[in-house]
Amino acid sequence: MTPNTSSWKGRDLLTIRDLSVEDVALLIEKAADIKKHPDAYRKALDGKTLAMIFQKPSLRTRVTFETGMTQLHGHAIYIAPSDAGLGTRESVPDVARNLERWVDGIMARVFAHKIVEDLARHARIPVINGLSDDVHPVQALSDLLTIVESAGKFRGVKLAWVGDGNNVAHSLMFAAARTGMAIAVATPKGYEPNPDFVAWARKRRLPRGRRSSGRSASIGP
Repeated sequence: MTPNTSSWKGRDLLTIRDLSVEDVALLIEKAADIKKHPDAYRKALDGKTLAMIFQKPSLRTRVTFETGMTQLHGHAIYIAPSDAGLGTRESVPDVARNLERWVDGIMARVFAHKIVEDLARHARIPVINGLSDDVHPVQALSDLLTIVESAGKFRGVKLAWVGDGNNVAHSLMFAAARTGMAIAVATPKGYEPNPDFVAWARKRRLPRGRRSSGRSASIGP
């Protein structure tokens, strides 16, 4: 059965902390369904245009977002750092208010997380965080799909992160809290994850054996 994502219409995706257990499960189910039945979604974004704002360059983020829009019959517009001049030549509120008149959504890959928050505050169209210094939600959600495709579930899975306590580590900690998955983070001294983010994830992780009220966080293929 195709997951019903009507509750997501018009919503932003800024950080996994904003998502419920059910939200995360629904997104992963939808992604799995699109991957399994691509022909059913060939015109899912017919006539829709996504503006892609890049303060930080990225091969993978640009190509995957643009390819995804193309495969779903939509269109993506790449906006280079020099095109927008976010916060310098153009204020963030002005960029948001102009883009909302021309396109259907905004993806932004930026430095300060406040920029995506301000874009979402001033734009009346959905804003997707393609990366900020604090978090990288789309990367973590992609990782969740890979994990569930491999393990068939989240509960009982323990994820090990070795490296900097960076934006991806933060988003994976939030994702673990929202799915019932365990995570262990090992970093060099001085490169620990944000302690406030660690505290948030620990406080909100699902107790062992507890199921969410509604859609389960453990999703099989």
